[in-house]
Amino acid sequence: MLIERADVIVTSPGRNFVTLKITTDDGVVGYGDGTLNGRELAVASYLTDHVVPLLIGRDAHAIEDTWQYLYRGAYWRRGPVTMAAIAAVDTALWDIKAKVAGLPLYQLLGGASRERCLVYGHASGKDIPELFDSVRRHLEEGFRAIRIQTGVPGLDSVYGVASSAAASIGDDTRYDYEPARRSALPAEESWDTRAYLRHVPSVFEAVRGEFGEDIALLHDAHHRLTPIQAAKLGKSLEPYDLFWLEDVTPAENQEALRWVRHHTTTPLAIGEVFNSVWDYQHLIREQLIDYVRSPITHAGGVTSVRRIMDYAAMYQVKSGMHGPTDVSPVGLAAAVHLGLALHNFGIQEYMVHSKQTREVFGPTYEFAHGGLRPSEEPGLGIHFDDDLAAKYPYEQAYLPVNRLQDGTVHDW
Repeated sequence: MLIERADVIVTSPGRNFVTLKITTDDGVVGYGDGTLNGRELAVASYLTDHVVPLLIGRDAHAIEDTWQYLYRGAYWRRGPVTMAAIAAVDTALWDIKAKVAGLPLYQLLGGASRERCLVYGHASGKDIPELFDSVRRHLEEGFRAIRIQTGVPGLDSVYGVASSAAASIGDDTRYDYEPARRSALPAEESWDTRAYLRHVPSVFEAVRGEFGEDIALLHDAHHRLTPIQAAKLGKSLEPYDLFWLEDVTPAENQEALRWVRHHTTTPLAIGEVFNSVWDYQHLIREQLIDYVRSPITHAGGVTSVRRIMDYAAMYQVKSGMHGPTDVSPVGLAAAVHLGLALHNFGIQEYMVHSKQTREVFGPTYEFAHGGLRPSEEPGLGIHFDDDLAAKYPYEQAYLPVNRLQDGTVHDW
């Protein structure tokens, strides 16, 4: 079974997505997600100009060989653009293989290890009362794990806090937070670390006081802290029993996580900007983190992320794959299939895509009892609508830039 054509589809049903559609010579179609928020066209070009010509005529079943061919053959390895492009190819080929086998993808990955994948939603608010309203809505919808993000006094806006209140899962105006704004230049946000460190413990104290001990609570620091600041935050949040504290510091310096680990027992999750097992080598082996955050979309596909998680399993490190709405339903479907099969699955991030996005991609996974489960149809369970996708052309959008209050460009 040979690859006959590969089409790169860029569509924007509320936000920009990059989808690879591979068609075999006997008409089987597979889909892969290559979305890289704020840099979508770089991946689209990489696929169109450099990868697609290499795919035509290749054996669609030769997934491992194709992965190695695209990874090792290019010489310039890793990086988010390259690995997102490889992920799109890899996921589409797994979709095809599962369709030919007549099985949902998770069955080809070893079968189900659980009934469904525990997920966490995003609750946020500009202040505590608005945050409480968002948490209540998530609980009513059935979430059992919730990420807590709130505005910081003195700051106009904070990444991760929706500009309007979250709607329910059944409401088409749902919370679909999009930090990549449609503009000629990136928006600029200001940041005050000391104000943040003073404020966050009081937020979790209030949430625990209002909602009790049973909810799994998570928080994302989004790379904004130095190692000592991260250690201080982790220690200050210990009384509130977090499921995890995410991306406390930029992890290019992996030694930084050793410092944080020595000073707090709060579980640590990291890696949504990582794109290969090499980024985790020391972090996993030395057990400096508890959860791996890389999504299938940005880390080389099902083949690559499965390797990362097999390595992590040796050290009791679990999965916690990145899954906001800038990962398309294709990428989320692949994550749910892999998560269902992994023994060391931990949790899956889940933001409900907008009605427009769902209509374009036609996902068949189902949310119930606080978790996601893929459908039993062969492949990923995606029904992409090419004609509808064409009605939503790409729109230029940038992720924001973060600055300290003195104007210094800061991590985010």
